[in-house]
Amino acid sequence: MEEELETAELKEQIDDRVEHALEEHEKKEDQKSGAWIKALSLSTAIIAVFAAVASLMSGSYSNEAILDKSEAMLQESLASDQWALFQAKGIKGAIASGQAGIVADTKPDAAAKLMADSTRYGKEQEEIKKEALKIESEVKAKNEESAELMERHHRFAICVTLLQIAIALSAIAALTRRKPLWFVGLATSAGGLVMFVMGLS
Repeated sequence: MEEELETAELKEQIDDRVEHALEEHEKKEDQKSGAWIKALSLSTAIIAVFAAVASLMSGSYSNEAILDKSEAMLQESLASDQWALFQAKGIKGAIASGQAGIVADTKPDAAAKLMADSTRYGKEQEEIKKEALKIESEVKAKNEESAELMERHHRFAICVTLLQIAIALSAIAALTRRKPLWFVGLATSAGGLVMFVMGLS
């Protein structure tokens, strides 16, 4: 009977120690898990901030690109008008010159005036040509600027997409308590941050 009592006490002591060891182990695991969840939450919040800024930048560059493209189209219309005026002055000059040749023998004063008009149209044509070429160079510059801004917009749009994927992966990692998903999310966010930096340059 004494042996049974000692065995029962020993069993009880072992059970107490095992239970205590399990509790300690669970506390340590909870602490580790709590620290990991805090790190996951903080990293997700930082990723969300970058995603918000990148989204704002993407929209801004897109709007600027559209504005520059619209200005280029307006300038292109003005250049087209200048070239039409250039052609009209050329035609008027050719007609005046031709008429001067026709009336030169019979009406020398009229022929001289027509030749003066033809010369004036030629000079006006040169001024119009300079203006048209200047406008065309502005059109080219605006189109190039628009293309560059649109490229930046695309970089930021890709950045936002990658960061949103990273946020989704982090949320799934938090719900399923799977660290590997969080690491994949961090790697994805690193790709997004690379695009963020590329968008700024």
